[in-house]
Amino acid sequence: MTLLHINSSILGEQSASRPLTAAIVKHLTDANPATEVVHYDLAAEPLGHLSTAEFLALQGVEPQDDATKRDVARNAKALDDFLAANVVVIGAPMYNFTLPSQLKAWLDRLAVAGRTFRYTESGPEGLAGGKRVIVASSRGGLYSEGTPQAALDHQETYLRGIFSLFGITDITFVRAEGLALSPDSRTAAVQAALSEIQQLAA
Repeated sequence: MTLLHINSSILGEQSASRPLTAAIVKHLTDANPATEVVHYDLAAEPLGHLSTAEFLALQGVEPQDDATKRDVARNAKALDDFLAANVVVIGAPMYNFTLPSQLKAWLDRLAVAGRTFRYTESGPEGLAGGKRVIVASSRGGLYSEGTPQAALDHQETYLRGIFSLFGITDITFVRAEGLALSPDSRTAAVQAALSEIQQLAA
C-alpha cells in the first residue's frame, strides 16, 4: 500500500492539523507496516500559484525555458504521486473560511483533464476513483452542519467537491473545530479528534 501524506498548515508547532495527520499516518502504518509513505509539506516547500506557462503545459503546450520545465516536471511528479497512492491523508486547516492557498495550489496540479477526470456529454467523469482520502480538518470556529456559520464552510465542501470530480467517494473527515473559542475547547476538540483516529478502519 502507498500512502500520500499532505501537510499544508503554516503554523508549525502551533498547528492543530499536523499532529492529527501524523496520528492518522501512524495509526494506518502501525496496522500495515509495509506501507510506503510519501510526504509533501506544502508550507515548507510550497508549489506556488499555478502560472500561465504551467497551465498551458497541462494543455499540451511545451515549456520553453528551463525554469518552467523544472516546474512542469515537479507538477507531473505531484500528480503521479497522487495517482499512485492508495490512501491520501491531508491536513486541511480552515483559513478565512476556506483552504490554505498552499493546499489549493497542490489541488490545482491534480485537476488535469484526461488524468484525474474527463469531460463527457453528460458532464465530468472522475478517473481517479478507488482511493481512500482522510482529511484532518481544523477550524477555529464552529462550521459543522446545523451551526449558525455552516454556510461559511468553503473548506470541507470544496474538498468534497474536488475529490468527487476526481471520482473519489471514500472520503473521511476527522474534525477538530472550535479551537479558537478557549484553551479548554481546543484541548477537548483535539482529544476528540485523536480518539476518533483510533477508531478509523485500518
